[in-house]
Amino acid sequence: MARWERAEATTPRPDPAPWDDPAPGPDADAPLVLAAEGPHGPVIHAANVAAMQAGAVRGGRVTDARALCPDLQVIPADLAGDAAALERLVLWARRWCPWSAVDGADGMVLDTTGSDHLWGGEAAMLADMETRLEALGQSVRIALAPTHGAAWALARYGDAREICGGPALKARVAMLPVAALRLDGTTLLTLRRLGLKRAGDLMAIPRATLERRFGRDGKALATPLRRLDQMTGALPEPVVSAAPPRRFRVVRRLPEPVMDPQSLLEEPMTDLCADLAQAGCGLRGLRLELYRTDGTATRLESGCARANRDAAHLIRLLSRHFESLDAGFGFDTLSLEALRVEDMAAAQVRLDGGIDSELAVATLIDRLSARLGGQAVQMPDPRASHLPERAEGWAPALRGGRADLLAPGGLGGGGMVAPARDRPVRLLQVPERIEVLYAVPEGPPVRFKWRRKPYLIRRHQGPERIAPEWWRARPGTRLRDYYKVEVAEGARYWLFREGMAGDGRGDEPDWFLHGMFA
Repeated sequence: MARWERAEATTPRPDPAPWDDPAPGPDADAPLVLAAEGPHGPVIHAANVAAMQAGAVRGGRVTDARALCPDLQVIPADLAGDAAALERLVLWARRWCPWSAVDGADGMVLDTTGSDHLWGGEAAMLADMETRLEALGQSVRIALAPTHGAAWALARYGDAREICGGPALKARVAMLPVAALRLDGTTLLTLRRLGLKRAGDLMAIPRATLERRFGRDGKALATPLRRLDQMTGALPEPVVSAAPPRRFRVVRRLPEPVMDPQSLLEEPMTDLCADLAQAGCGLRGLRLELYRTDGTATRLESGCARANRDAAHLIRLLSRHFESLDAGFGFDTLSLEALRVEDMAAAQVRLDGGIDSELAVATLIDRLSARLGGQAVQMPDPRASHLPERAEGWAPALRGGRADLLAPGGLGGGGMVAPARDRPVRLLQVPERIEVLYAVPEGPPVRFKWRRKPYLIRRHQGPERIAPEWWRARPGTRLRDYYKVEVAEGARYWLFREGMAGDGRGDEPDWFLHGMFA
């Protein structure tokens, strides 16, 4: 039974303010933590060695760690991305054994019973695991033991790579702390108050005493006695290995080579869509592989903005690839494979025979992306932030854009849900500095000059104060006061004053133009 955990995760750094100079990337030797949202603010999800030496503790508050280490670098943790990557890694790890499963948020467990001899023994198998995982950029702690509980404990509280089994197992796990028993925080606190610090201390206590104090087997899943039995092998704990995702693929071997296989796609595409419909799924990506008689393979791919299983539409998406296809001496084999399969419920056709507007938008995005490229067609990508430049973004519609807006209910009213506050229809990517004339320093503007042209303000509304995000802002970042103004020509603009006079964070406040209203 092998068990290992990832020691560190990486997440892209958020973009800095658009008008600031981009900050350098995080230094590998500098204190760095990954932060996740907690009940009372951001908490530390993971930390590097420098941060832990500076006082950062996993689960502690980011503000407390910054008080101990002012130079601490904080990056938001991508918990959903880490979970998805771990699930893919679990399937990838089945090269060593047929049974693997996710074990917690940062590890996986493999049942290697009967598989180690295929790799030259247990030590050689662990060395191969470590080498391959390090090639993927993963720092690992790995352990092999006869039981799941012992492997879990040794991977976290033992050596970086350890093998333990047979008669030495009980003596080895007795040296580990009680935290290696996979108990909840309340139980661990009770054990420490009773002076029980190691697993061996619990083994020396009569079983009847543990049962009376913490419950009998079967009444609770994580009692100290139950965890001890699982660790030593007295109680079985099999690995529940999830079934691999179903692969939707259709292969056709042609009786003779053809130069243009486009006319032969209808039958295999229909079969592929029928298999998807039977499983209640649709595809977001499609791959066509064409094999020439000389052994050369050509791979063509297309994407969809939402799950789709319309054979005619998918064939149209592939049609542009045949314009510059090199057939050589002809193709004798083709295969179609569904990529990024998602659940897709059957939808009722409209009574008037019309086309659903959401489906029409998704179809248009697919055709434009197939013709112009995946990066050319983008969709709004709203984020959780009250800063305008961070709350509104754009991403490719086929890869990471808010394609869920095309799902039922996403654009039900014909557009995106309006935000709580009115925002300009056009937001400048980089706010532009302007010269402003005002009566009092904290008052509204009277005139301003933008791009060498003066403007007289007839009406204004505001201010709307937006404070910087303290958990990610740089030291000295100033707050903003936004004003909606209407000039003499009738145009409306969105201005903001950065900073306040006498706030101790700079000189006189600066003014910027951030957007234009219709």
